[in-house]
Amino acid sequence: MKAITKKQCHFCAINMNTVDFKDSQLLWKFLTPQAQITKRRKTGTCMLHQRKVAQAIKRARQLGIVPFTTR
Repeated sequence: MKAITKKQCHFCAINMNTVDFKDSQLLWKFLTPQAQITKRRKTGTCMLHQRKVAQAIKRARQLGIVPFTTR
């Protein structure tokens, strides 16, 4: 049997409380190649930070920092 290892939240590990919507390099880590928001299970972020990441991506999309789609 495989031992299940839980991923640690990226933001909790570096003790970061806020997610800046202007930091496009950080936001691209949480997007798929089709520019969709990656699920919590795959990224390993906690529930609180996943909500903040999703909100930051949506704000960045409205300002044109991150695209809605890659096509």
